[in-house]
Amino acid sequence: MNTNESSPAPLRDVAQNAEATARYLADMQRVLLDMGANLEILQRETRVHCRSTSVEGDRWYHAKLRALPVEKALKDVLKSLNSLTDGLEKSAYKRRSHDEAVVNTGKARKEKALEKALEKARKNNPQPIQAAPNSWESGDSGQNPGYGGPASIYDLGKRSA
Repeated sequence: MNTNESSPAPLRDVAQNAEATARYLADMQRVLLDMGANLEILQRETRVHCRSTSVEGDRWYHAKLRALPVEKALKDVLKSLNSLTDGLEKSAYKRRSHDEAVVNTGKARKEKALEKALEKARKNNPQPIQAAPNSWESGDSGQNPGYGGPASIYDLGKRSA
């Protein structure tokens, strides 16, 4: 008996739907941001307590030096927490863009197949090419003289009317 068939994974439905994934990640981000706020308060209070704890014979900076490793550890935890919340947000966007890429890939493949079919039909049934009328042979150079027209105002007299 396969365990996946009897009790499906609880996050399988969430993973299959981009909207559900975004909601789930937003909920997790909200929880982590609340934890971050509490950790910031804890960091502040720990700093005040550790820096105010002095031992007899300390100089004024000894308490601060003893507190630095504790402060750094809490700062690293907050930094990791912030990068985790940023990563959750980024992954929600990436999940949505994945679904859009899947849809666009299907459409692009259909369009490409249609273009190939049209190109193949054009190769099998070529249209006869009609020659363009030469305006200089018919004497009608007034519409678009191009290179056959007068080069300067002194050549205007040489044109036939």
